[in-house]
Amino acid sequence: MKNNTWTIIKKEFARFFGDRQLLFTSVIMPGLLIYIIYTLMGSGMSKMASEGKDDLVIVRVENLPESVAPMIRELPAVEVLQQPVSQEDINGLESKDLNMVLMRFPEGFDEQVASYDAQSGAAAPNVEIYYNSANNASSRVYQMLEHTLSAYEDQLSNRFDINRSDDAEARFDMANSDDVLGGILSKLIPMLILMMVFSGVMAIAPSSIAGEKERGTIATLLVTPMKRNELALGKVVSLSGIALLSGISSFIGIALSLPKMIQADAAGIELGLHYTTADYVVLLIIILATVLIMASVVSILSALAKDVKNAGTMIVPFMLVVMFCGLMPMFQSGTPQGLTAYLIPFYNSVQVMTATFAHEMTWMPVIVTLAANVVYTGIAVWILTRLFNSEKVMFSK
Repeated sequence: MKNNTWTIIKKEFARFFGDRQLLFTSVIMPGLLIYIIYTLMGSGMSKMASEGKDDLVIVRVENLPESVAPMIRELPAVEVLQQPVSQEDINGLESKDLNMVLMRFPEGFDEQVASYDAQSGAAAPNVEIYYNSANNASSRVYQMLEHTLSAYEDQLSNRFDINRSDDAEARFDMANSDDVLGGILSKLIPMLILMMVFSGVMAIAPSSIAGEKERGTIATLLVTPMKRNELALGKVVSLSGIALLSGISSFIGIALSLPKMIQADAAGIELGLHYTTADYVVLLIIILATVLIMASVVSILSALAKDVKNAGTMIVPFMLVVMFCGLMPMFQSGTPQGLTAYLIPFYNSVQVMTATFAHEMTWMPVIVTLAANVVYTGIAVWILTRLFNSEKVMFSK
């Protein structure tokens, strides 16, 4: 009994440790991928946290009191200007490109605070702080100012208020709805699109190539008069077309459900009004180019696999890479300035989607991304053709 058990154990261990691919995917790959992904995510979060810290922010203050002036001037990366603040200046903060915060103190602030009596029923002196939350530097300085004044207010036993208003429509955060909604969409939608497209590719590609190898029907295709590059291109294009339909369906579902998910209707935001026809065309083209290269890579992995199950195992690392690219907008601020980043497959598509949803899209990154993905797809089709020409690969067991 014990000998039989020990024999089974040795047999299973021999099978497992004798299969280098199974050993790598089951033991080595999980820890390696977790280390790489978590390291990159940590670097991304550290970079995101440090971005904007050194950007100089202009703080224009009207009626700056002597008691508060030293506290504000000591804040890092802040230049304080004592100037009147007009409504035109406040409206100008709607541009998220301005690293600026505006403050209004009532005249004689120190005297009003010293003489304020809460029991009198009179309103406490009010400090107004205007900023733009879509600008990282402006938002950062606002938070520091609000924290500093709140601490000072606590010391004075709440003798003044910050951003108090009896007008329900009063705004102190001057970020417009396009910038706010664009920021949400740019971090959320690219990942969802990438995952939905990938799920479409995964649903059909392994069974189309690895499945035919497993069933033996690939041999029938290989002996036909067609050229192997025609077979490879036909597989990639057909798989991409089917996956694209899945991606478009998912994208439509996301676009229709997102306003309800973020309660945009309650805020008077109409999602369709924020993007032009050109934006939707760019998204469609980028999704198509992404599907092409994604289907090409999955087809190569499926061709290398012995069967559908083995193909699923081999595709897991690729899936994690795609998922990580989709998560990148959540750990970065803005999009890359240089064009080199748009040569990286999948990452470039995500960055173009991010820029489009954030209303920061320019045509050169789109062109570079499209050209790079088409070139990579061509290379992948060439590799797939070579695999179809290899009997060792096509008829491996």
